[in-house]
Amino acid sequence: MEKLVKELLQYGEVQENVSFRTMTTLRIGGNARIVVYPKNILALTQVIREIKEANASYKIIGKGSNLLCSDDDYNGVVIRLDRTFTDHYFDHEFCYAEAGCSIIALAYEAMKNSLSGLEFASGIPGTVGGVTFMNAGAYKSNMADVIQEVFVFHDGQLDWMDVKECAFGYRTSIFHTHKDWIVLAVKMKLHPGKEEEIRELMDQRRARRMSSQPLELPSAGSVFRNPETRPAWQYIEEIGYRGKRIGGACVSEKHVNFIVNKGNASANDFLKLVSDIQEKVKNQFDVELKMEVEKFNWQTK
Repeated sequence: MEKLVKELLQYGEVQENVSFRTMTTLRIGGNARIVVYPKNILALTQVIREIKEANASYKIIGKGSNLLCSDDDYNGVVIRLDRTFTDHYFDHEFCYAEAGCSIIALAYEAMKNSLSGLEFASGIPGTVGGVTFMNAGAYKSNMADVIQEVFVFHDGQLDWMDVKECAFGYRTSIFHTHKDWIVLAVKMKLHPGKEEEIRELMDQRRARRMSSQPLELPSAGSVFRNPETRPAWQYIEEIGYRGKRIGGACVSEKHVNFIVNKGNASANDFLKLVSDIQEKVKNQFDVELKMEVEKFNWQTK
């Protein structure tokens, strides 16, 4: 891996033995052997080439806001785009944004440009690439509602994909089944609005989040996808798991579809709590709660 580190240094900033606790909002996980921040698209393509030639594995992450990393060390390369792939442009009602842009910051920039359509995303702590991968959403809106095209690096090529090709669904996309495809940027269509009205709506929603979500503690956001029957939090409430704790992982008192890190929680603490909830909900209601949070670096038993 030392040889690979030397090769990668010419393409961007490189760090070694970095804890996932510093790279995820949940503050859980072992160490990544190498972390690289490519300077630009050309550098990124070369980074991928060097990694493949070294027969190493890699993972693209943004802000790590929807990620549960195992407690094991990862002997591969983490590629991060949130320092260098951060340009964005507004052209009339269209917004072009690179994958490393904060979606919260972008929503506020859209507001300043009197453009509406990203208000729902103004509280999602992820990057444009991450929220596109997940088709993240809130307030009955999601990224597929505004995305027109996605700029992707796949199979050694750069390509703009139409939204219809992206197979967006509830918290999913084609990028889930093609993990080697890299979202580089998106083209979004917004619509004209009044800055003061957009700001007021975003302020109202921020106040609501502050009062109803445990933003003061490390978490990965909503843990479970909502079943078709009713919201996941209602099932968790009815099995009596509000405040339930295993090790340092705890079901939030504020919002039971959040599991927070109360201090030095392990990945196993978190996953054991998830499994307990799933088992009890299945037994009591015959409903399967599926995790919305992505697991990474877990060994198949």
